[in-house]
Amino acid sequence: MKLRGLYAITPEIAETETLLRGVAQALEGGIAMLQYRRKGRQRLDEAQGLARMCRDRGVPFVVNDDVALALDCGANGVHLGRDDGDPAAARAMLKGGILGVSCYDSLATARDAVAAGADYVAFGSVFSSPTKPAAVRAPLSLFGEARSLGVPLVAIGGITLKNAPQLRAAGADSVAVISDLFEAPDVAARARAYGKLFHP
Repeated sequence: MKLRGLYAITPEIAETETLLRGVAQALEGGIAMLQYRRKGRQRLDEAQGLARMCRDRGVPFVVNDDVALALDCGANGVHLGRDDGDPAAARAMLKGGILGVSCYDSLATARDAVAAGADYVAFGSVFSSPTKPAAVRAPLSLFGEARSLGVPLVAIGGITLKNAPQLRAAGADSVAVISDLFEAPDVAARARAYGKLFHP
């Protein structure tokens, strides 16, 4: 698959209407992919709404951790973390859908994920993250080492518009962002600014 630019991850916003409005602005700004993530509760109605919005814009949409929800809501695929099940089993369930896998700071984990059918891999936390302050840190050199895997490489964790150029220079194809995107005064403008880093 091709993945280059801003990978938006939904924030923890209680009101569905507010969440959808923020995502609409991010889509207007030209994000490359959207991931739906809810801690403890992922909702079919929200996921279906987001899937429709992304489909209308031609933007790939994946669900975090939950293959069944991804299939039920019409998502393009799923993103799995360390404790979210076997990537090979998810690959079989998704058939031709997108499979992304979090690999933290491990190139070996990334190799295994690609062998199991992952379409992209994510490394991080690359910087200190307000979302996951205790997360393991991944060195920027990992992106250069992982180029041989032949799949898009996503950086996640503590990313801002200020430090994102370091990741592009290190070899990341995409940056996954929550806070610095959805807490921006103008979400669409912030998304466009990220896009320009990868598509000058």
